[in-house]
Amino acid sequence: MPAPDPPSSDAATPPPATWANKSRGGIRRVFNAVAYSCAGLRAALQHEAAFRQELWVGVPLLVTVPFIAPGRWQGLLMALVIVAVWVAELLNSAIEALADSISVEPHPLMKRAKDMGSAAVMLTLLAAVATWAVLLWP
Repeated sequence: MPAPDPPSSDAATPPPATWANKSRGGIRRVFNAVAYSCAGLRAALQHEAAFRQELWVGVPLLVTVPFIAPGRWQGLLMALVIVAVWVAELLNSAIEALADSISVEPHPLMKRAKDMGSAAVMLTLLAAVATWAVLLWP
């Protein structure tokens, strides 16, 4: 197989074609990003039972933070680890959805990717539990 051509140093060379829906910048980009983020949250709520379960546990915990946190910084940390669990779950769900869109047939690399995403969620959950336990320990 021949080696690929080196990148052109000509400044007049147009950039490679990009995705047609790729934003160009400006305030419209911000609004689009918010809309895409909201769509992602709606998809997680609709399709991901684990995300819904983590919300059921996490939202009440977040509500209690101002009342039980030993201090402001500890309260911030307690809230951030809950949000980190949600972020890890969203990323894990995205990996699973992408893998399933490629093929639902078993493949060792897809299994590895899904297992690693699951491990990330588990480690984040363990970190959240440990953080809360340490900060609330009498």
